[in-house]
Amino acid sequence: MTSSSPTWDAIVIGGGHNGLVAAATLAKSGRKVLLLEAGSDLGGAARTEEFAPGFRVSVLAHVLNRLHPDVVRTLELERHGLTIERGDFAPSVALSKDGALVLHGAYGEVLTGAAPSEQSAWKELRAQLLRYAGILKPFLARRPPDLSGMSMAEMAGLGQTALALKKLGKEDMRDFLRVLLMNVADLLDEQLADDRLKGLLAFDATLGSHLGPRSPTSLLGLYYRLAGEAGGAAGAQVIPRGGMGAVAAAIRAAADKAGVSIRPASAVARIIVEKTRAVGVTLAGGEELRARAIVSAINPATTFLDLVGPSEVDTGFVRKVRNIRMKGDAAKLHLALDRPPQFTGVDAVDHKGRLVIAPSPDHVERAFNPSKYGEFSPEPVMEITLPSLTDASLAPSGACVLSAVVQYAPYALKQGWTAGKPQFLAAIMAQLETHAPGIGSTVRHAELLTPADIEARYRVPGGHWHHGELQADQMLMSRPVAGWAGYDTPIEGLFLAGAGSHPGGGVSGAPGLNAARRIIAMKV
Repeated sequence: MTSSSPTWDAIVIGGGHNGLVAAATLAKSGRKVLLLEAGSDLGGAARTEEFAPGFRVSVLAHVLNRLHPDVVRTLELERHGLTIERGDFAPSVALSKDGALVLHGAYGEVLTGAAPSEQSAWKELRAQLLRYAGILKPFLARRPPDLSGMSMAEMAGLGQTALALKKLGKEDMRDFLRVLLMNVADLLDEQLADDRLKGLLAFDATLGSHLGPRSPTSLLGLYYRLAGEAGGAAGAQVIPRGGMGAVAAAIRAAADKAGVSIRPASAVARIIVEKTRAVGVTLAGGEELRARAIVSAINPATTFLDLVGPSEVDTGFVRKVRNIRMKGDAAKLHLALDRPPQFTGVDAVDHKGRLVIAPSPDHVERAFNPSKYGEFSPEPVMEITLPSLTDASLAPSGACVLSAVVQYAPYALKQGWTAGKPQFLAAIMAQLETHAPGIGSTVRHAELLTPADIEARYRVPGGHWHHGELQADQMLMSRPVAGWAGYDTPIEGLFLAGAGSHPGGGVSGAPGLNAARRIIAMKV
């Protein structure tokens, strides 16, 4: 079937949460929107899937800490079944042979398990980090400014940021500029003494990135985490009932209500470009669909190198896209357990939070070092959740689901993942056994997804869940590439709306919302 005139106002490519947000927002503005998803299920990396008979888990992201409040408000997600209460905030437990240390509430409003002097130091550091993250936070909610031709709104936004900096006061402003591009280990060493707390913070700052705690700019990762929120609280984290699929389901319900036409199992083979303008798509089966705007909520490299084709864009732009760093460094582990594990020194309530194995910044750094050479550490660091403790429907009666994000798992493992995966799994299980004795004997089934597996299963080049490193040179005005950070592209009528765009990955919905708002403002 071929049509030369636009049938749709917008076609959105990709049914992950950002694609759903973009489609729903555009449809709410009165546009006729079609969403195309290559797979049979929507939600992308924010899905809940069965990985063993009777056991379900959040496939990649398993903690909600970035869902942007504008997305919740704009799409009225609470009316579509998404509810987050302050009581749902997950504690962060730093596991250690010296006993557990716990951050309670919205990222450590209360610290337990540490000396009084450390609690006081943490209270001061936490307040400072939240103040500084608050300076960066407004940038995440809007299109990055175009420095070559700023609009009045963009100039006003930068003015507000300058005012916020001024309000910090001279001493705080000097310190903000001093630490902005520091490595996280140096800052922690300046202000804290407890290795358990420093290890937890170092892990959080580097999670999902090819950085160690002593890598320059690694502190930005902690600011990025604290600029996010859940339930209206900065830095708060939630393990949602029903898994992350419940979040995607609420966004899907909003899209359905807005009138979005959704077609799963509809892979796009090509974006049709005529006279430097995107005018439609061709599906894998040959069907051609036309629209006034094409919105790609998938990886930027896939969009331009595969769907558009290098011949349609400037060679300099193609070179920039080819050089986006997007080789993943994190693996995902799913365990089906006969019974809930018992982590040493952790009470029943804190088992329902996120448990982190990262005993010190030096331990995290030692785990990172081998990944620079295509190897994994024999003592990997990881974030563990036991989601079936808060949602019994995720596992059979009496059994338990364990979900863990494990660093560092180099995409291009020197020995290859076919040979390396069993060895890496053994190293992970040894770490778990140290902190939860006997856990190995309760495993019914284990599924380990390396970056190579993530790439193949979820169509994410490099297996990087942020669709590109979140580092200083690939953030804000340089995401996905310098000169094209505002969701527009060199192809007229083609827009980006995925995690590879500003402000980046995590289940925030901000790239999808910002891109849709840009299209609406341009009256495309």
